[in-house]
Amino acid sequence: MLEPLSKDEIISILKRALKELKAAKQVTPKGLDYLAELSGGDARVALGNLELALSLKEKVTPDIVKVAAQKRVPGYDKKGEMHYNVTSAFIKSMRGSNVDATLYYLARMIEAGEDPKFIARRMVIFASEDIGLAGNGALGLAVAAFQAVERIGMPESNYVLFHTASALAKAEKSRQTSDAMMRAKQLARQYPDAPVPLHLRNAPTKLMKDLGYNEGYKWEADFKHNKGFLPDELKNEKIF
Repeated sequence: MLEPLSKDEIISILKRALKELKAAKQVTPKGLDYLAELSGGDARVALGNLELALSLKEKVTPDIVKVAAQKRVPGYDKKGEMHYNVTSAFIKSMRGSNVDATLYYLARMIEAGEDPKFIARRMVIFASEDIGLAGNGALGLAVAAFQAVERIGMPESNYVLFHTASALAKAEKSRQTSDAMMRAKQLARQYPDAPVPLHLRNAPTKLMKDLGYNEGYKWEADFKHNKGFLPDELKNEKIF
């Protein structure tokens, strides 16, 4: 595993590069410090930003470094490991009802240029996966947030994202739906061809009625058929 380099180690690498390039006088001490800070412990990032900053043919100050690096947040690549790490931390913080951490990781994603629709999609999934029946309004809020982000765009959608993330983090959590889904899918794979009980089948013909199709069924709310609803192989299974 490659661990991030320390700030001092990055500065040492940058100084060696500047010595090799005979360009040490072009970078101010604060500019050098900011290059190291912006690198996120990655020497490749630091050297790349240094090269860009020197190419602007100006004294390399923190402001010039910002221009050269296009204000890129350190260490965040939308297709790299940090993308998945920060997203994971965002979801886990909401799941743990830690609003402060939730908003910090949300801000990191936004500042890094993450697609706001990606963030909104994750919150829609979270609303059903982790809040579920404990707060049925959460899904509606998350879907509304996604639609708002789509229609309004940034930067105004910042308010929508932070509002929704705060609400989801503060909400009561329930895994009932997720656990029931997993169990139901497991049984569906285990018993993919279990016959539907005759008394639950439609009976559009007299022959079907004579065979027991739809027998004893009544079209009533909460009707409890005395033969149950699951196939015989599953009649003792509890899913929810």
